[in-house]
Amino acid sequence: MKSAFPEVTKISYEGPSSKNALAFKHYDPAKVIENRTMAEHLRFSVAYWHTFRNVLGDPFGIGTAIRPWDDGSNSVENACNRARVAFEFIEKLGAPFYAFHDRDVAPEGASLAETNRNLDAVVKVLKEEQERTGTKLLWATANLFTHPRFLHGAATSPNADVFVYAAAQVKKAIEVAHELGAAGYTFWGGREGYSSLWNTDMKRELEHLAKFLHMAVDYKKQIGFQGTFYIEPKPKEPTKHQYDSDAAACLNFLREYGLLEDFKLNLETNHATLAGHSMQHECEVAAAAGALGSLDANVGDELLGWDTDQFPTNIYLTTQLMLTVLKMGGFTSGGLNFDAKVRRESFEPVDLFYAHIGAMDALARGLKNASAIRADGRLAELLNGRYASWKTGIGAAIEAGKEDFNSLDKHALSNPDPIQHTSGHQELLESIVNEFI
Repeated sequence: MKSAFPEVTKISYEGPSSKNALAFKHYDPAKVIENRTMAEHLRFSVAYWHTFRNVLGDPFGIGTAIRPWDDGSNSVENACNRARVAFEFIEKLGAPFYAFHDRDVAPEGASLAETNRNLDAVVKVLKEEQERTGTKLLWATANLFTHPRFLHGAATSPNADVFVYAAAQVKKAIEVAHELGAAGYTFWGGREGYSSLWNTDMKRELEHLAKFLHMAVDYKKQIGFQGTFYIEPKPKEPTKHQYDSDAAACLNFLREYGLLEDFKLNLETNHATLAGHSMQHECEVAAAAGALGSLDANVGDELLGWDTDQFPTNIYLTTQLMLTVLKMGGFTSGGLNFDAKVRRESFEPVDLFYAHIGAMDALARGLKNASAIRADGRLAELLNGRYASWKTGIGAAIEAGKEDFNSLDKHALSNPDPIQHTSGHQELLESIVNEFI
């Protein structure tokens, strides 16, 4: 097949002094940090939907993307050709993983049976390309939000027939993930929420969603799929409120319906900020519950109120992310998936390389910074010092479960009133972080 990117060779590491736009300055896949290579730590993944299916349109204008390899048709032949182009890009970039929605890679047919056949035809090419390049599937998912049938949701639809169709679609998508050796499978409830509470039975919809996910878990076990199941939080857009609104809401839902052991979270930066949180907050919430599984690496424009899905270039952000990832011991099945698109003005094919290279370097810098901060130890020392009173005496007894209100009442009455004896040293902490950034 003719090269789609003839001007681009395999992207290599040239170091921080390089001015080559098509080279890594910080991402050295073989460099060892804390007993793992950068490639093993970061586990970069290319998102099929934004990189190969996004035409770069917005609510005010049609798409601007120039994609010479795509004939614009909805044919299986075009989908197969697109898949081969995708793997040329991924191989030249040097990303070890990719991710996709079922409807990204193959066109929908006139019936579910025809749609499944279309998907099978493209999956054959994906499998061939995975074997040719060594690229692996980080996770797959099903698009349960674009087609008009999902107008009112999928697993939470008021129409039982839509629930049934969605179940069949997810069943097929899990089978495809299993066939392609995916490390995971993600559930994102694009329309699993409400636009108006006047016509919404929330309790029933949440129970239906839980039933749907339990069925998925059962089927995963039935076919022997070993990948991790993820829930991806998002508060709104396209619905007014989505049930998987943030990490805490997802964890509460999973606990309430007995699903916590079967799922981890796939967190996205732009979704965190839409929920009114920092990504650092969302990561810490998930990590504290042992449920941080994977990350969608992007960022939103803080001056815009929607999901702009830009590539991450903020080194503070990437350092924060990698501090949490290193603290939890690193990724297992998850990784850093670039759920990000080039902006409408960046329409040339080569811009896809510029965007991914910049983001991979930014996250590599974050990894190096995070490791250096951990090795320095001052941040951890100050944090531990703030909780020193819990290491001995009454604090240690409380954490050990040896106290109750009666014993604590006696302790309070027989001791002086507590004072704030240790400063939070926030400015000092920020200054220490700045030394590394």
